[in-house]
Amino acid sequence: LTGRRAAVAAASAGLGLASAVALAREGVVVAICGRDPERVARAAERIRSEGGRVEPLVADVGTPEGAAEFVERAADALGGGIDVLVANAGGPPRGTFASTSIAAYREALELNLLSTVAMCQQAVPPMQASGWGRVVAITSLGARQQIGPLASSTTARTGVTGVLKVLATEVAASGVTVNSVQPGVHDTDRLRSLGAEDRRALTGDIPSGRLGDADDFGAVVAFLC
Repeated sequence: LTGRRAAVAAASAGLGLASAVALAREGVVVAICGRDPERVARAAERIRSEGGRVEPLVADVGTPEGAAEFVERAADALGGGIDVLVANAGGPPRGTFASTSIAAYREALELNLLSTVAMCQQAVPPMQASGWGRVVAITSLGARQQIGPLASSTTARTGVTGVLKVLATEVAASGVTVNSVQPGVHDTDRLRSLGAEDRRALTGDIPSGRLGDADDFGAVVAFLC
């Protein structure tokens, strides 16, 4: 992967940042984004502290337009193209089927489904033209099994899984691979903000008794690339 160029969306913290760090360790030049300039700057500094090369961008990938714009800007910042796309975005609010409105489903579909479609539409054709590319989408275990009151998230993530299967079969012959990674509960800043009782509850159904490690997750993303 040395010298390859990657766009890693929503990578100012959490699993997105872990993925960017892992790719940078493999010699990939990464463009990362987030909505908060300070958090993006801190993430870029972490990558540089390990000797990685990074282009930090302030961008919101929560809409299809913003997602496509990020990929376009990342390609420009990295010298005119990207070889690797890590599609990622935040999660919709919690809600049961009974409490989730139609409007909330639309917002979730924009955030987690259509944003990924838009990033792929922007990134994949140049990959096909060059004969090599990698797409890895960070989705959720909720795409396979229900994991709590996350009706809109589960719906959107399931849709992402479907469209990625379609894309994977269409582009495989041109040297482009497409995968999704479906994380469960990982030890990230967001999880650390919860109280100790909530954290213990989250580990109750995990046989090892511990939360997932973000660095391990990033290594999986790098392996797929």
